[in-house]
Amino acid sequence: MILTKAQYDEIAQCLVSVPPTRQSLRKLKQRFPRYLNGVGRNGAAPVLLELANEVDYAPSLMARIILERFLQEHEETPPSKSVINSMLRDPSQIPDGVLANQVYQCIVNDCCYGPLVDCIKHAIGHEHEVLLRDLLLEKSLSFLDEDQLRAKGYDKTPDFILQVPVAVEGHIIHWIESKASFGDECSHHAYLHDQFWSYWNRFGPGLVIYWYGFIQELDCNRERGILLKACFPTDIVTLCHSLA
Repeated sequence: MILTKAQYDEIAQCLVSVPPTRQSLRKLKQRFPRYLNGVGRNGAAPVLLELANEVDYAPSLMARIILERFLQEHEETPPSKSVINSMLRDPSQIPDGVLANQVYQCIVNDCCYGPLVDCIKHAIGHEHEVLLRDLLLEKSLSFLDEDQLRAKGYDKTPDFILQVPVAVEGHIIHWIESKASFGDECSHHAYLHDQFWSYWNRFGPGLVIYWYGFIQELDCNRERGILLKACFPTDIVTLCHSLA
């Protein structure tokens, strides 16, 4: 599907200027009926993926918008978020075979968003939690993990609570959180608000490990009780060391 530069600019400008809502999609459909025309000619062609790439929009997000619109037009009640997510994870659930194929192509070719990327992130996160567990065991540090804490009734917990606090670089540590990502300003401030300060309020000072590094200036809350590291600390001081 080939567009002139003017056509591309018109679509891109329109997408930027409207939010990704059903009402906005209705306007886009009226102005740019390319998807329906494209799949009408060849249902196996990656029309939706090409459309997303041409307008510089994440393929998985484009697939979600189209799927929501399709279900809204064919169902008596608006589709729930859980139904949408389930169909995106398993496009074979989509009642229209052509659309199912289009959504599948978007999902597997999106390197930033979507259920496939979420699975990869989850696997990497779990891998680093296992690594952290092994390092704690190697240091003979007693701890409770997230599952054990939830079994005790805690609803929001760090990955590990140390049953006996330790000291790292002169700071007392009661808990450790593993983050298999790079700590940028946006994500770190969101974690502070949604997680870290809640942990601090409930369990005391703690340590966050950003395994893929972080912006140095973000490590500014040490005196308040949140320490940042890019690896497992090697200079841990335990109670036994202190007594000795």
